[in-house]
Amino acid sequence: MKKLIAIGVVAVATLGLAMPAFAEDRPPTAAERTQLEQALQAAGFVSWEEVELDDDGPYWDVDDARTENGQRYDLKLNPVTMQIIERDLES
Repeated sequence: MKKLIAIGVVAVATLGLAMPAFAEDRPPTAAERTQLEQALQAAGFVSWEEVELDDDGPYWDVDDARTENGQRYDLKLNPVTMQIIERDLES
């Protein structure tokens, strides 16, 4: 019985090592938020909803960024340059 438990523990541990670690998206720090706000305002956006660093890119993911005329976009920004690398118009 002890041998079976030991085998089970080793199997679970091995599977845990084989599975990729899933890092979580995170919100910007205060300094990053300032840079993001400046970049978004310079690009003509007046408001936005959630902003998070998506570790899949990595890139900044900005939801529902709004222009002065009310158009809404989902944006992706380069995490180093803060330049918009993707802009999807919301319908």
